[in-house]
Amino acid sequence: MNTVEIDQTLNEWHEEMKALRHDLHSHPELAFQELRTSSLIKNKLTQWNIEVVSAIAITGVVGIIRGQQPGSRAIGLRADMDALPLKEENTFAHASVHENKMHGCGHDGHVLMLLAAARYLATHNDFCGIVYLIFQPAEESGGGARKMMAEGLFELFPMDAVFGMHNWPGLALGHFGIKPGPIMASTNYFHITVKGKGAHAAMPQLSVDPVVAIAQLALALQTVVSRNLNPLSAAVLSITQMNVGNAHNVIPAAGTLVGSVRTLTLDVLDLIEKRVKELSLTISSAFGCEA
Repeated sequence: MNTVEIDQTLNEWHEEMKALRHDLHSHPELAFQELRTSSLIKNKLTQWNIEVVSAIAITGVVGIIRGQQPGSRAIGLRADMDALPLKEENTFAHASVHENKMHGCGHDGHVLMLLAAARYLATHNDFCGIVYLIFQPAEESGGGARKMMAEGLFELFPMDAVFGMHNWPGLALGHFGIKPGPIMASTNYFHITVKGKGAHAAMPQLSVDPVVAIAQLALALQTVVSRNLNPLSAAVLSITQMNVGNAHNVIPAAGTLVGSVRTLTLDVLDLIEKRVKELSLTISSAFGCEA
C-alpha cells in the first residue's frame, strides 16, 4: 500500500461513498434501534466479500478481513452507528426523514469511513494478521460498547489493539488530532432528586420548599470544578435540566436536577462525584429537604 494508490482508489469511489453517507444521514436510528443501518453495513460487507458476524449487542456488526501474509496479530477498527433524539433543521436533500432523530454527532460519517476502509482493505489485503471491523451500537446512550464486550466481543475476536476516531468540526480538512494520553473526555451523568413537602404557594410556611434547595444546589455545583480541582486539571460540569412543579400556585413536594460531567481521568471523576454527593446531601439538609 502507498498513499498515492490509496488516494487514487478513494477518489474513484468518492461519489458512491458520498451517496452512501447521505443515505445513512437521512435514516438516523437511536441506540439499539439501528436495524436499517446494521442491515446496510452487513449488505455492503457481504458485497465486498468480507466475513460478517452480526447481532452482537442487538444491532452490532463485526467484519473480518484476513491478511494474505502469515501472522497471528489482530487489530480492531471501530465506528459507532447511532443517532441523537434531535429535530434536524437542515433543509438539504439528505436531511433526516425521521422526526426528532438526527445524525447530529457525525456517526453517519464514522460508519462511512469504516466502510470505505473495509472496502479498501478487502481488496488490498497484502498484510499480516487480521483486521476486525467493529460497528458499535448505542454510543450516545445505553452502553453499546459495554454490551458488546459483555457478549464476548474480545473472546470471539481477540485483538492486540483497537483504533477509533471521532470527527472534529473546525479541524482542518485532512488533519488529525493525536496526542499521548486522553484527547477526548469521558461522559457521565448525574440525576439528583430533592424531596421536601408541598403546600399552597400562599402558605409557604407549611412547606419544605425543594425549589429553593435546588436553586442553591445548582449554584453550589458550579464551584465543584473551580474550587476543588487543580487548575491544571480539565473537567466540565454542566447542569442541563431543572424540573420542579407544574402549577403556578403550588410549591411542589420534590424536584430534580440533571447534568453532565466530562473528565479526562478517573481521579478527577471520583473527586467530582464525591463533591456532588456531599453538596447534594448537605444543602438539601440545610433547607430541611432530603436528596
